Amino acid sequence: MEPIMLYDTTLRDGTQGENISFSAEEKIKIAQRLDDLGIHYIEGGWPGSNPRDMHFFDLARQIEFKTARLTAFGATHRPGIDPAEDENLKALIDSGASSVTIFGKSWDLHVEQVMHINLETNLSMIYETIAYLKTYHREVIYDAEHFFDGYKENSEYAIKTLMAALKGGADMIVLCDTNGGSLPLEVESMVREVRKIFSEKYASITKEMSLKLGIHAHNDCGLAVANSLSAVNAGVVMVQGTINGYGERCGNTDLTSIIPIICLKMNFPCISKKNLKKLKKISRFVSETANMIPLNTRPFVGKSAFAHKGGIHVSAIMKTPRTYEHMAPELVGNERRVLVSDLSGKSNVEFKAKELGVELGFNGFDSRRIVNEIKNLEQQGYQFDVADGSFKILIEKFTEQFKPLFELESFRVTIEKDKDLPCSAHATIKISVGDQKEITAAEGHGPVSALDNALRKALNKFFPDLDSMRLVDFKVRVIDGREGTAARVRVFIESRDHDHIWSTIGVSEDIIEASWQALADSFQYKLSKER
Repeated sequence: MEPIMLYDTTLRDGTQGENISFSAEEKIKIAQRLDDLGIHYIEGGWPGSNPRDMHFFDLARQIEFKTARLTAFGATHRPGIDPAEDENLKALIDSGASSVTIFGKSWDLHVEQVMHINLETNLSMIYETIAYLKTYHREVIYDAEHFFDGYKENSEYAIKTLMAALKGGADMIVLCDTNGGSLPLEVESMVREVRKIFSEKYASITKEMSLKLGIHAHNDCGLAVANSLSAVNAGVVMVQGTINGYGERCGNTDLTSIIPIICLKMNFPCISKKNLKKLKKISRFVSETANMIPLNTRPFVGKSAFAHKGGIHVSAIMKTPRTYEHMAPELVGNERRVLVSDLSGKSNVEFKAKELGVELGFNGFDSRRIVNEIKNLEQQGYQFDVADGSFKILIEKFTEQFKPLFELESFRVTIEKDKDLPCSAHATIKISVGDQKEITAAEGHGPVSALDNALRKALNKFFPDLDSMRLVDFKVRVIDGREGTAARVRVFIESRDHDHIWSTIGVSEDIIEASWQALADSFQYKLSKER
């Protein structure tokens, strides 16, 4: 079975996604993570299109990649210009990348109505560009843009564009579903037809020039992963995609899904099992670098990918995990999670308590009684399936195991608004830690920010390791809006340090009170974890 080559275009095609941008330095960090994961090709960008991508390739010269080939991306030479005079091609060569990806048009619609050139000129441009780059001893990957749409409307011409690339010396020809409108059965059928045409009609040519095919799919119909898998099933040996599926419009093939499917479900040689366990971490790293909130429901690597809520499900997985899991989460660096809510049974509570290291049964609070208490609290607006930190503190309180590392004596928050200036917030807080009391004050960009800063400032005197903790998400939800501004609100806070992420919750008619509950739980959880 021929190995499947992985081609990552997060740093180029991924950045065409809405609200996604990386600096050259950030791209270097991502590239190093991709190399460590075992990706075979990393597309660094289009050096002829902007200074940032050229700067990236300058920085990349100083780095020795272990497994990946750094690839520069560009287009065929412009009409009427010799390849040697084309500035974009010069930039590709000057980038120093050992591999170059060139895209050209396979759809006659684009050639005649967008580029306004004749079909033969387009074929010459494809051939001449690749042949020119091969004189510089570069590996050349040809992306046949809009191939599937072009093949549907004019299959003969679409095949001619591939032949031009092959005759020019292309080492790999990638069939692109650029508009993302093809279906899996169409993709598989067309890939098989292309292979058959070249093996029969152009047999003499393909004996001299090896035809290796790849797939580049977009997700406009939600089928990028399915189309890529169909192409693999039909014989392609390269899959292009991005981490987390980032990309233009609806995105690209999501490598965090395609990699485990190829490795674990289809059993193709791809990346090692050791590297497969790094998948969740790199997914998180790229989303944080892109400043995008991670998608909890993302297959394989999402926070909810192996989360169980229903009591019957939890009871089953405690006995045999594969009853409700298609694979072991540890294989991709993820973990099994059990959620606790008003739908929970005692199995959920027992599993969760064991996971969090809390013993049940103290003070008469067994799992059944805790379930009843949780259901009552959820009636009031609490939601513990998204707040592990608060849940741990809750069951410790129920079982009289909670030992607070600080206690609130009082706080005061004031908001000041001058006519021509934005609001400013000030918080004063008094806490006790053991027999000692501390009073301090701080400013913030809002009341919760000021309260957070004041609490952190007060606690730093006793717990200097709080520097590693930061809040990464803050959400407020109105539980029932019929009471207007007097409605109960739910505040959800997500915090993290170097190694962990945890969530806490607060509920009250007063948004500051609810925020304090969630904030205090977050700091209590962090401090107890450290100790």
